[in-house]
Amino acid sequence: MEFIKRFNEIDILDVPLVGGKNASLGEMFQKLTSKGVHIPDGFAVTSPAYWYFLEKAQIKDHLFALLAKLDTKEFSNLKEIGLQARELILKADFPTAIKTAVEKGYDELTKKYKGVLSLAVRSSATAEDLPNASFAGQQETYLNVKGKEELIAACHKCYASLFTDRAIKYREDNHFDQTKVALSIGVQLMVRSDLAASGVNFTLDPDTGFDQVVLVSSIWGLGENIVQGSVNPDEYFVFKPSLEKGIRQPIISRKLGTKEKTMVYDASGSGTVNLDTTKAKQEQFVLTDSEVLKLSEWSMIIEAHYKRPMDIEWAKDGQTNELFIVQARPETVQSAIKDKLKITTFSLFEIGREITRGMGLGNKISAGKARILHSPKESDKLQPGEILVTEKTDPDWDPILKKAAGIITDQGGRTSHAAIVAREVGAAAIVGAVNATKVIEDGQEITISCAEGDTGIVYEGILKWEENEVDTSTLKKPLTQPMLILADPEQAFKLSFYPADGVGLMRLEFVINNAIQIHPMALKHFDSLKDAEAKKQIEKLTHHYPNKEDYFVHRLAEGVATIAAAFYPKDVIVRTSDFKSNEYANLIGGKEFEPVESNPMIGFRGASRYYHPKYQEAFEMECKAMKMVREDMGFDNVKIMIPFCRTLKEAEKVVDLLANNGLKRGENGLELYMMTEIPNNVILAEQFARFFDGFSIGSNDLTQLTLGVDRDSELLSGIFDVNDPGVKKMIAMVLASARKTHTKIGLCGQAPSDYPEFAQFLVENGIDSISFNPDALISGIKNIITAEGSKATFGLATSSN
Repeated sequence: MEFIKRFNEIDILDVPLVGGKNASLGEMFQKLTSKGVHIPDGFAVTSPAYWYFLEKAQIKDHLFALLAKLDTKEFSNLKEIGLQARELILKADFPTAIKTAVEKGYDELTKKYKGVLSLAVRSSATAEDLPNASFAGQQETYLNVKGKEELIAACHKCYASLFTDRAIKYREDNHFDQTKVALSIGVQLMVRSDLAASGVNFTLDPDTGFDQVVLVSSIWGLGENIVQGSVNPDEYFVFKPSLEKGIRQPIISRKLGTKEKTMVYDASGSGTVNLDTTKAKQEQFVLTDSEVLKLSEWSMIIEAHYKRPMDIEWAKDGQTNELFIVQARPETVQSAIKDKLKITTFSLFEIGREITRGMGLGNKISAGKARILHSPKESDKLQPGEILVTEKTDPDWDPILKKAAGIITDQGGRTSHAAIVAREVGAAAIVGAVNATKVIEDGQEITISCAEGDTGIVYEGILKWEENEVDTSTLKKPLTQPMLILADPEQAFKLSFYPADGVGLMRLEFVINNAIQIHPMALKHFDSLKDAEAKKQIEKLTHHYPNKEDYFVHRLAEGVATIAAAFYPKDVIVRTSDFKSNEYANLIGGKEFEPVESNPMIGFRGASRYYHPKYQEAFEMECKAMKMVREDMGFDNVKIMIPFCRTLKEAEKVVDLLANNGLKRGENGLELYMMTEIPNNVILAEQFARFFDGFSIGSNDLTQLTLGVDRDSELLSGIFDVNDPGVKKMIAMVLASARKTHTKIGLCGQAPSDYPEFAQFLVENGIDSISFNPDALISGIKNIITAEGSKATFGLATSSN
């Protein structure tokens, strides 16, 4: 009977012998080390050793009799049974035969790596990490174990950890026979991440299942903090196709986490302590770009080897600065969703008072009474249908989380324990809300909305919302291209599964308002800014950027790149900024650079700004960002669209300005579009076509300027009508001109989804594409299909007369 197996003797077929975790480590050590993936060496104590332990100690029958007494309906005696089971194991003598085998493995490692070893000792259940169960954190891990005596003690405690309350409950929930699950133990060279960093990678976006990215999360110190959700980590998304092609910059987004705590070994060297992270380190990214890319490459190698999405833990050794993969298991939530063509959308009917916000998970809405708990020992306070509010969760909370209608935590990120379990149980969750336990009252009625992208918001009261499920596989594909109107990059991965042919309008204003917040000219001329408060705010937001212009360029580029990645290789048409002067003035530092206009709607906006001395430097920063997206990040699916271009001379100036800034029409497949929203664009459409590859009808502005109606005026709201004969005549004219010049043409707006007859009108006049807001896409597609059917029927009837 083999009691230990070295990693170079283990592969993935050995799950029954060494458990999923150890089998995976052995598999990778054997087969991926040659591909450059670093795996710390070690050995596994086999599952036969566990059965031998129970038999030799003569506790097997007693243990199973104890487990048979478990109340599997209410789990009323779970704590009692778990405690007795663990005590039974810990009081038993550790068999000499197993001890001898483990010490032999230890001696071999000591000889091979020359010196006193620091070891990680990890439990690995034989049913662990199978595709239908994550088993993450169900058993214990012991770090910085030194010497034979400590190693044997850690192995003994690992056996007892098979019967933690959470592990017993988890096995019941997943229908694993308590008497058939054994424990293997992984003994692995310790990576000194206490002196450096650690983290978790997913080879897809774990919230949406979008599989063209690697998510890299990182913290300072030992990895327990990120797994338990004790800190908010740094996060990076890396676009797999760009990485595979060797594109210069495959990282499409970065988020700086607060990383409040750093777990290190205590002074004795045997335990751990959680220290406050210094402010300097909190404000510093943990990884360099090259380290992010190396971890992403390794993650893709591991995913390709296992042929499935993976959840991977890594560590950086502070003594050698080397990176290592320390665990890899199948991702179990998104990969289990077979039909991503069924889309359920959630939308609030009303907005209440916002209490707090954090990272939203689950793309859902939930409501109920808030129940503030500070420990899993308070589980009896949480009633079914209530929303759990706590500082953070760890695996001890698992029996409680399934009862909750929603989960809110002060701490944690996308890869934290709370996030993983929330996805598994299908709960709406907000993690990293910082102050939830302080601002939400126990028993207060609240609504949590995670339906607006990555940000989750907690509202006061029970709000009303609607849920709609659509099976998009039943939708016929229309000839006219349905596209999306998008502004928020956080929505992009979720919306990538919608039946759209790309993005017909990406609005940059959302990214500038939310991710940047600063007027670009205030960054360009920071040193001469007069507003002291604005300078202070800018310093706080941009302290990572020695060159403040880079802050604008990089943040804008990452926002665009995230949407471009979600829909790649489909077209993403990006409209350059179209704030009005009063809106620009509201950006930090903006008032010093903006005129005060009586009618900004038809004032200093759109193309007229771009070549004007008051804004040209800022537009050149936008150009830099677009060039970075297309060339450095490789998103040649990005097209550029110019808004509010009043004259032919203006069109020529802007096209020349783009070319002077490295965005020459036709080079590297670059196409330029123009928003058609001014009557002059319609009247001179054939001449404008000399400068642009495509037109996009902006129905709101075109209606406003055709009818002479301020679209924001409540007094005139009854006159503002896209179905007005004059407006429709303008649209028909530009569609005819576009056909004549073979210029692509689409329309962005709500009308084709709201009014079937308007969709009919567009289809009959030969429009190429129609762009919808996401909530209107399905009804819009149905209207297009109906219109195309009518057009075909009409055409058939006409030809037969």
